[in-house]
Amino acid sequence: MIGFAVLGGIFGEGIDLPGERLIGAFIATLGLPQVNAVNEQMKARMAALFGDGYRYTYLYPGMTRVIQAAGRVIRTQEDRGVIHLIDDRFGRPEIRTLLPGWWSRS
Repeated sequence: MIGFAVLGGIFGEGIDLPGERLIGAFIATLGLPQVNAVNEQMKARMAALFGDGYRYTYLYPGMTRVIQAAGRVIRTQEDRGVIHLIDDRFGRPEIRTLLPGWWSRS
């Protein structure tokens, strides 16, 4: 069986496919929130508070979605599975530092 879901969509939360029911996922994007007036106001406020509004408003929430999606496959120490990050941006050093260090790159 193959399933497709959107990061942060209805299948992002509350889905439980234990054991070998879900053994892999392809993550096709950084999962960045949409650019809109509210997020742009948040970005300006975060920039004033922390100096980098983009990271706090867009990048960190997007990467949280990516890691949560991977967590649907690897839920316990006994679980095994494959996560494919297929957006070229995942190879950028500033993005790699946000991913768990134990994720291998091949």
